Amino acid sequence: MATARPYPVPRDPLARFLRVKARTLASRARQLITLTPESVGLRPEDMPYAPRPEHFAAANKRLQAISRAVQGRLAELGNAADAKPEDQLLSMAMVEREIDRARRAFGMFFEVFAQRGTAFNRRLAAHDAISVDCYDAIRQASPRTFPGPIVSPLTYLEHGYSPATMRRGVTLSRLLGETNPFPLIRIPYDRDRPWQAVFLHEVAHNLQADLGLWVQNRDAVIQRLAEERAPALVISIFGRWHKEIFADLAALLLGGPASAWGLATFLAHPADKVMTYRPGGAHPTGYLRVLVLAEMLQRMKFADHARNLSSVWKRLYDPRRGHRIPTLLLGHAKAAIAAVVDEIAFQPRRALAERALATVIPFEPRDHQRIREAGEMLVRLRAPRELPPRFLVSAAAYALEKGVGTRELNELVLDILAPREQPTGNVITLKAA
Repeated sequence: MATARPYPVPRDPLARFLRVKARTLASRARQLITLTPESVGLRPEDMPYAPRPEHFAAANKRLQAISRAVQGRLAELGNAADAKPEDQLLSMAMVEREIDRARRAFGMFFEVFAQRGTAFNRRLAAHDAISVDCYDAIRQASPRTFPGPIVSPLTYLEHGYSPATMRRGVTLSRLLGETNPFPLIRIPYDRDRPWQAVFLHEVAHNLQADLGLWVQNRDAVIQRLAEERAPALVISIFGRWHKEIFADLAALLLGGPASAWGLATFLAHPADKVMTYRPGGAHPTGYLRVLVLAEMLQRMKFADHARNLSSVWKRLYDPRRGHRIPTLLLGHAKAAIAAVVDEIAFQPRRALAERALATVIPFEPRDHQRIREAGEMLVRLRAPRELPPRFLVSAAAYALEKGVGTRELNELVLDILAPREQPTGNVITLKAA
C-alpha cells in the first residue's frame, strides 16, 4: 500500500510555521467545490421535493468558478514559498479571500438546499410549483417570450417580516460580489402556507427581471408622467416606486381580484404607518398602493371589486383624519395612478416584442370564475381539477374567506401542489420554450 510522501520540513521555525499555514489553506479550499443531494443531507423520501438538477448544476458551476480562482491563488502562493514572510502572508491573504467567497457561496446554497430535507420540504416544493406555473403562464400565452429553458426560482425559509426575492444575476453582498445564478424567494416561517398573494408579487419581481423590463419600465413611467405634465416630485417618486408597482400589477394578472384583496390584507396596518410617506423608499405609501390595486382591477374589468376595495380602504384610511404624505403627491395621485397603471400593464414594450404585459400575462373573467368555483370545492375540502397552481393561491384565499379550517385547507393544497406519494424525481418541471 502506497504511503503519502511527506512535505519536506524546513529547518527554520518561521518557515515551518508558514508552510503549515499554507497547507491548511490548501486543505480548506478542497472542501467547498461540489454540492449534491446526498451532501446536503437529502434522503430518498425527500427527493420529490428537492431542488431540480439545474439548481445543483448552477450552484456547482459557480462554486467551481470560485475554486479555479482559489487554485490560481494557491499556485501563486506556492511560487512565493521562498519569498519574504510578509509577501507570503499577503499571498495567503489572497487565498483566504477566495476561500471566503467559496465558503459564503457554498454555505448559502447548502442552507437553501438542505431545507428540502426538513419537515418544510413539501411546503417549499408547493411554492416552487406556483412560481414555475407563473413562468409557464407566459410561455403558454407567448411561447417565444423566453429564449429557451431557464433555471426556475427556488424558495427557502428564513426569518423576516415579509417574503423577499433575490433575482437572477443580482450581485449579493453576502457572497462578496458574486452574482445570484438563479432566483431565490424567501418565505418567512410564519407565511409558509401557499395562499399568500404576496408570494405572487415576489415571483413577479423575477418575471420583471427575466423579461428584460427592469430598466424599460422605469423609463416608460417617467416619460409617461412627464407627458402628463405631472410635477417633478411626483415623477421622481413614481419612478422610484416602479418595481413594486410592476410586481403588484403582475400579481393581479397572475391571480386575479383575490390577489388585490390579499395584498391589501398584507398592507393593512395602523394609520400611522399606512398614511406615512417614506422619502427614498422603494415601496409606495400604503394608502396609495392599494388605490393602485383598485385602479388595476378597474382596468381588468372587475369594477365591483375595484369599487369595494377602494371603499374598504378609504373607510379605514381617510387623509382628512390626518396623514404624513406630501400634499403635492396626494393631490396628483389619482391622475398619476391611472397613468402609471396604464403605462406598466397596458402599453407595448420592446422587451415584450411590442406587446403589453396584460397580453403576455392574460387574465380573463372566465379565469376568475374558475377560481371562484375552485374555492367552493376547497370549502368542501375537495381538490379542484386542472386548476393552474397560480390560480389555486386565489381559490384558497376565497375558501379562507368562507371560513374553512386553515389546517385542513393547508393539507389539501399541499396534497395538490406537492403530493406525498410520487415517484422519485422532482415535483416541478420548467417547460422549454
